[in-house]
Order: sequence, then C-alpha cells, then structure tokens
Amino acid sequence: MFNLFKKKSEVEKLQDSYKKLMEEGFKLQSINRSDSDQKYFEADAILKKIEKIQAK
Repeated sequence: MFNLFKKKSEVEKLQDSYKKLMEEGFKLQSINRSDSDQKYFEADAILKKIEKIQAK
C-alpha cells in the first residue's frame, strides 16, 4: 500500500520496458520474424544499460 506513491527508479523503468519489448518480440515471432528480431535487439540494448547502471 505504501508503495503506491513511490516513484520508480531508472533501473525499474528500464526493466519494465525490457519486459515489454521481450513480450512484443515473442508475439511477433510467428507473424513477422524481422520485426521480432528488431524488438529483441532493442531489448538487448536496454539490458546492457541495466547492467551498466548496476555495475556502478
């Protein structure tokens, strides 16, 4: 309940967008392979940003 007004950190925002891109990539896998690969590529870039932030 108290987390209702808590703002998300940058890592949490990136993790949410990573998860969203991975889900979109999975859904596109059977429809359009090139679009799916693009979503996975974008998700990989976000994952690298997350790892870079956590390494600090």
